[in-house]
Amino acid sequence: MTASPRPLVEAWLVRLASERQASPHTVTGYRRDLDKLLGWMDAQDIAGFDALQPQHMRSFIAAEHRGGLSPKSLQRLLSSCRSLFRQLTREGLLAHDPAAGVRGPKVHRKLPAVLDVDEAATLIEGGGEGALGLRDRAMLELFYSSGLRLSELVGLRWGDLDLDEGEVRVLGKGRKTRLVPVGRHAVAALRALGCAGDQAPHSPVFRGRGGAPISPRTVQARLKRLALEHGFAKRVHPHLLRHTFASHMLESSGDLRAVQELLGHADIATTQIYTHLDFQHLARVYDAAHPRARAKGGK
Repeated sequence: MTASPRPLVEAWLVRLASERQASPHTVTGYRRDLDKLLGWMDAQDIAGFDALQPQHMRSFIAAEHRGGLSPKSLQRLLSSCRSLFRQLTREGLLAHDPAAGVRGPKVHRKLPAVLDVDEAATLIEGGGEGALGLRDRAMLELFYSSGLRLSELVGLRWGDLDLDEGEVRVLGKGRKTRLVPVGRHAVAALRALGCAGDQAPHSPVFRGRGGAPISPRTVQARLKRLALEHGFAKRVHPHLLRHTFASHMLESSGDLRAVQELLGHADIATTQIYTHLDFQHLARVYDAAHPRARAKGGK
């Protein structure tokens, strides 16, 4: 007897949130993707997952592609289906993986923008005066020093910092914690910020209105304003500072594994995007310096 697919999906989403502590945003993304699959199965009169075969999954992906879904979204859609099928197979609720051997379209990854060293210094050191300037300077120093995600930065408490040792403990994706070094300029900026306010272990490091933790939108708005004040042509946002940290670290050290650990990437393939950025820099140096690389007629 074919099991109805909807209850299986709902049970898996509940486990994803409770046992794996996936964020609501992640669960919503999986639900959206799997709703597409269930809708397609209904249209094809496929009653359950055990009736699905790889050729069905190829047809499903092709139909979504024709419907205008981008290669990146199709890869995410396929990944969501694979995650569900793997779990059902492990639980003995599915005898085979319908997505086995099914590939999505190749995604051409857009290289992230980064700031150069001078641009980073201008942005970080060019904040305002007073309490707001003190807070912004500490935020930007820590972003660039330690490559934190925006969610990691706004969630920091003073108890997460060990300024004597130059370390910060952050809660990253999947509720995994990691220790990240904090550079001396960031330590100095954080000490100055701490002297101006409450440093109780459970108090937020970066505060917004009423002493509450600063909101992600406020951080984004402050960065945008500072970038405009300094005449930056590129769009400046919190993740740009994380990209900049990763690129500068890899360019100086060449240690991909270390950069992966510092960023908290579960998969080194995510970190490898920065090797392409580093190669672009090397290629520009080569083109400018090597006599055989210069364009004809160049000086």
